[in-house]
Amino acid sequence: MDNESLLNLAPMIGAEQIALLERLSNACGISGDEGEVRTIILEQVKPTVDEVRVDALGNVLAVRKARKETRLRLMVAAHMDEIGLILVEEEEGGLYRFEKIGGIDNRTLVGKMVLVGKDHLPGVIGARPIHLQEEGDDERAIPIDSLKIDLGPGGKAKVGDRVAFATRFQNLGVSLMGKALDNRLGVAALIELLKHPLEYADLCAAFTVQEELGGARGARVAAHAFNPNAAFALDCTPANDLPSWDGSENVTYNTRLDAGAAVYVADRGTLSDPRLVQHVLDTASAAGIFCQVRQPGGGSTDAASIHRVRAGIPSLSISTPGRYLHTPVSIVRLADWQSTLALVYLSLQRLTPDVLGQPR
Repeated sequence: MDNESLLNLAPMIGAEQIALLERLSNACGISGDEGEVRTIILEQVKPTVDEVRVDALGNVLAVRKARKETRLRLMVAAHMDEIGLILVEEEEGGLYRFEKIGGIDNRTLVGKMVLVGKDHLPGVIGARPIHLQEEGDDERAIPIDSLKIDLGPGGKAKVGDRVAFATRFQNLGVSLMGKALDNRLGVAALIELLKHPLEYADLCAAFTVQEELGGARGARVAAHAFNPNAAFALDCTPANDLPSWDGSENVTYNTRLDAGAAVYVADRGTLSDPRLVQHVLDTASAAGIFCQVRQPGGGSTDAASIHRVRAGIPSLSISTPGRYLHTPVSIVRLADWQSTLALVYLSLQRLTPDVLGQPR
């Protein structure tokens, strides 16, 4: 089968998939309070899967059985939670102290519109105006304890309420922009994968919770429940492709936009299974899918937990690159997302017991 014929077997991203991503991006699903996103996922997958349930931690676990003979159980995980904030103390006049959930750069917070709690109360993250700050204060990030969420005198929230950024999704044609694209891109892709059953493998889909807190907590529970033969983590990874301030060449962690899906060899939490790495790269070559090898370095995905469950699960991460991740807004290329979806689907479809039977 030639490249074009093989690629034509892969799912495509169109208006329907982008509209779903918009819903997912605009939904609020801070770690530990992923209910809005979970509701959308269940609505989408129930008509197509053979089994679906929500576990005790809040993961959505769905199974689409093989169209023919079942030779493997393959897990694909995509975390549904996003970075955000949590209210920790009420002060006078509608002001609230807060803490961060997940890795957020304090420099991105001041003046941002937010949505508080399940009622999406509008608020703003406030700080002392720059012209009233002490000399030198404008040269460093403002400490978190000097920031407040301002709901106004009539705004009433509760300690423990999650706070999401109020960024709205935008389709820019070549690019997509919004909050929580890390990892609603993976969630939307996994929903699409479930609509296309594999020939010889059961697809075990885990929409996981609490990844942004570190430790990939939901993924550990999901992997234990599924006990798959192999696992893929679908995520979003930083594109470190902006020009450097001093003109020097970027030679480390050089994942970038417009270069396709990012295939992991190693990250902070996982040494990817080399058999799966080679299988995915061979699939990309066979189908003519453009992709890139993500440079080893910081960060990790659900694979960090999955590969250590039970007796060990061969695991690999494939991500869509995005700029400005872990801020109130990020941007990705539509073509990179399409590359990720096609590469994961064809890699799953072509994976056989012989691949996993090779020496590691």
